[in-house]
Amino acid sequence: MSSRNRFTGWKLGLATLAAFALLGSARAQMYPGNGMGTMATPPTSQRPPMLKAVGVEQRLGEQIPPNLTFRDETGKPVRLADYFGKKPMILNLVYYQCPMLCGEVLSGLTSSLANVKFDVGKQFDVITVSFDPRETPEMAAEKKHTFLQRYNRPGAEQGWHFLSGDESNIAALTRAAGFGYQFDEKTGQFAHATTILILTPEGKISRYLYGVEYPPKDLRLGLVEASENKIGNLVDAVLLYCYHYDPATGKYGAIIMNIMRLAGVVTMLVLGSFMYVMFRRPQGHPLGAERVR
Repeated sequence: MSSRNRFTGWKLGLATLAAFALLGSARAQMYPGNGMGTMATPPTSQRPPMLKAVGVEQRLGEQIPPNLTFRDETGKPVRLADYFGKKPMILNLVYYQCPMLCGEVLSGLTSSLANVKFDVGKQFDVITVSFDPRETPEMAAEKKHTFLQRYNRPGAEQGWHFLSGDESNIAALTRAAGFGYQFDEKTGQFAHATTILILTPEGKISRYLYGVEYPPKDLRLGLVEASENKIGNLVDAVLLYCYHYDPATGKYGAIIMNIMRLAGVVTMLVLGSFMYVMFRRPQGHPLGAERVR
């Protein structure tokens, strides 16, 4: 067998192993063990009275209003439309003086972004908006400085925007996003959900990812889908064929039938290649011996 045929066999063999690895992942998701589950918003009837308005109501495909006005971290008035029309975006709703969850959300997002090869400001943008009308551009600038230092990639300052605004614009944005929160007069803090939204370049809601940690795979696939495959590569296209977004969990899960089909195709390619090489070998030529010309 020639070195070229051996190299082709190795490549096809590795492809087969990858396909069966995906199949194993699918089986693990169909029959999960005792790992941590996904976060979900309890039904309204099961929440304490003060949390009735808190939660996430998914509005996939809905438009985020482009004409809402905010102030960026420099105090400059901006419209959301200023950020639309270019790249897919991540929208996260926090408040900058939050003593607990919001810092975890921003830390989890920053950690996930650091493990995605796409760069903020190049392939996608991030819009962080405070839902507390009492907060200021100075607070936004402080948060931006903190998390850009952690992210530490050149050019990110041009693509990660920290906004603050008045009550009417905040209410319109959170309503469009399906993001419910409630102010607690006793503590002076907000009760709120933890999620990030992935938007298309036009500002339509494409995906929700829940929790305070976001798997880099889900983040990358969500951005690729939101961009309509304008970013990403062939591997992303294969993964999107094998994995499907589940709105109920806010995660990507394996599609068992698609993975089985892919494994079957790869197996047929490997067998076909092997038979092709075997039939081309001259009769009586020992297996593995090099042809003498």
